[in-house]
Amino acid sequence: MRAWVLLSAVLWYLTGVKLYVKLHHHSPVLVCMDFRRAKKETVDPTYIWIGPNEKPLTGNNQINITKTGKLMVKDFLEALSGLYTCTLSYKTVKAETQEETTVKQRYDFMIFAYREPDYSYQMAVRFTTKSCEGRYNDLLFRVLKKILDNLISDLSCHVIEPSYKCHFVKIPKHGLIHELFIAFQVNPFAPGWKGACNDSADCEDITNHNILQARDRIEEFFRSQAYIYYHDFNKTIPAMHFVDHSFQVVRMDSCRPGFGKNEGLHSNCASCCVACSPGTFSPDVDVTCQNCVSVRIYGAKSCT
Repeated sequence: MRAWVLLSAVLWYLTGVKLYVKLHHHSPVLVCMDFRRAKKETVDPTYIWIGPNEKPLTGNNQINITKTGKLMVKDFLEALSGLYTCTLSYKTVKAETQEETTVKQRYDFMIFAYREPDYSYQMAVRFTTKSCEGRYNDLLFRVLKKILDNLISDLSCHVIEPSYKCHFVKIPKHGLIHELFIAFQVNPFAPGWKGACNDSADCEDITNHNILQARDRIEEFFRSQAYIYYHDFNKTIPAMHFVDHSFQVVRMDSCRPGFGKNEGLHSNCASCCVACSPGTFSPDVDVTCQNCVSVRIYGAKSCT
């Protein structure tokens, strides 16, 4: 869980700040009072909470408001994002005259729904080859993809967008050799991937866990290839073999429709996929929300 979401589950004295609540989780408890006021006696306090729809909030199955003005939103959804305002009214009483004066104070909280990005990995490896011509290069490429798919299939992950090119490479003290530069992406959405979620509301936690395991398995596979090459001295070195230290991996993030990253707007949650704000939308698994002046809601998936 993220530190700025927990805050010991209670936000006592923060006002005018941005808060981020993970999708389908409970919000922290918001308190309608500042630090200075909390240290003093408060006479006849009343609390009025206004939600993002600019209507007074009342307690229900999703909105919990206590008699002391504490607010918590359960099962937070993208449509619940927005400005939450509480007005605290209380009285001051002069001891000499018992004259009463009503005082009002307002506290603002901007709350955004977010979800973790979906991870995938772009990978690249190199294999030596005897020639850039002939069918063996294509055969190696297809066999390698099949091996990797089998290696991670139980994790509901698969290899997508595989490609390769053959190049001449000048190796110091070894002259020119032919090498296959192979690239592919490892994705956690193989056919039937939703079955791995077990009806979990936070499915990206499961898919991200699976893709991390897939990454580790593939990395270990190529590490073992290098080990075999350098330690199995009883075999003739094959013309086509893995080039040691050629394995490269880069994580690529994507956001679900209706969510996007915006480091400028959400600097405290820069790695989060935050619900697209009014005036923006995200129709696919892009990383950012697109502008659309007609959108009036949070988490829009279309420009309507």
